[in-house]
Amino acid sequence: MSNAAILLSMMLTPATVLAGIDSRTIEYRGAGAVLEGYLAYPKAIRQKRPGVLIVPDWMGVAEPYKVIANKLADMGYVAFVADIYGKGVRPSNSQEAAEQASKYKSDRNLLRQRVLAGFEELKKNTDVDQDRMAAIGYCFGGTTVIELARAGTPVAGVVSFHGGLDSPSPADGKNIKGKVLILHGADDPLVPPKDVAAFQEEMRKGRVDWQMIYYGAAVHSFTQKNAGNDKSKGVAYNENADGRSWEAMKQFFKEIFNQ
Repeated sequence: MSNAAILLSMMLTPATVLAGIDSRTIEYRGAGAVLEGYLAYPKAIRQKRPGVLIVPDWMGVAEPYKVIANKLADMGYVAFVADIYGKGVRPSNSQEAAEQASKYKSDRNLLRQRVLAGFEELKKNTDVDQDRMAAIGYCFGGTTVIELARAGTPVAGVVSFHGGLDSPSPADGKNIKGKVLILHGADDPLVPPKDVAAFQEEMRKGRVDWQMIYYGAAVHSFTQKNAGNDKSKGVAYNENADGRSWEAMKQFFKEIFNQ
């Protein structure tokens, strides 16, 4: 490689490297609030594409989730990072994040309204095939996409990455229309066995088409590199679980999108 080529490669930003996509910030409204999400999509769209809603962890619409949206757009999907907290509400530390997340975890109706607003924003995009839409979520976002499904939203499938599995209203499992994929750390101490058992029972009683994959030696937040490597804290990055869960999601998409 020439010196000029090396210099050029050093100057390229992630957005530039993904030359086949476009992205932008979108302001929208939902449940009495102004919200601000992030949209990424292929540049050369010649036909309607599957839409994927992304719900972040408790830190909200942050850079890692924009990167995920870019990756999905590069794979040919229209991806939208939903804002649950509201425009300008961006926690700067775990304490602030916990305060925000608890507001919505304790009010599942409000949580459903906020995530549904994001789903509707993505759905109205003219490049999206409304019959091929999915939602994925991480930690708090994993809990949220399950609530989206429990609300009876016409989504083809939802994927929870190390999300909470508690079932405040178990009867709502019967409302789930699409398929459910749970990607779970086998040693996750933040999701009690009773929650796992209750969730699985909810899925059975609701006759839901569901799958749950356990990743050995993985705890909570296994996809997040900034979680560190100390499993004793209950949260830690696990490279194997991260890669395998992403591949499981891709296979799930092939199934629900008939690709």
